[in-house]
Amino acid sequence: MNFEIQNILQNERVILQPLKEDDFDDLFKVASDPKIWEQHPNKDRWKKEVFKVFFEGALQSKGAYKILEKATHKTLGCTRFYDWDENDKSIFIGYTFYATEYWGKGINASVKRTMLDYIFQFVDRVKFQVGASYVRSHIAITRIGATKIAEQEVAYFGEEAKLNFIYQILREELKQNKSE
Repeated sequence: MNFEIQNILQNERVILQPLKEDDFDDLFKVASDPKIWEQHPNKDRWKKEVFKVFFEGALQSKGAYKILEKATHKTLGCTRFYDWDENDKSIFIGYTFYATEYWGKGINASVKRTMLDYIFQFVDRVKFQVGASYVRSHIAITRIGATKIAEQEVAYFGEEAKLNFIYQILREELKQNKSE
């Protein structure tokens, strides 16, 4: 890999800080809301022992971020870059969740645009894995311009494999959408 996937990223609304071990308690306060995980394939991730496995995977990915509201520095959630494929010139964005109070407020689009603007300096395509039953995320990902390209069984870190839909955005499509 010839680029860094864990820089501080920010825009006018959010700051994405590289995830650190001491972020666990702060992030778990957000993740402990069962409503976040209702449609998610891993519905019990709100439990501390289950979230610990998720958090460990996030740290080991070396591409995870804690998402902060820029104005208040309040923790909003988490996201990450992962699975860089040098041959395909692609990377995934995912493992994203937000506090329910920020749903429908444009935070996801703001975070994803910031990540896409940064990473498209280095890759040609960005992919997303979304649990087959996670309707809210399917809607959100298509709103930022992603197109469904496949279905695949995915085993998350320390968890059983579950059906996911794979979406992607090509760099050229994003450039074209910005110029329209």
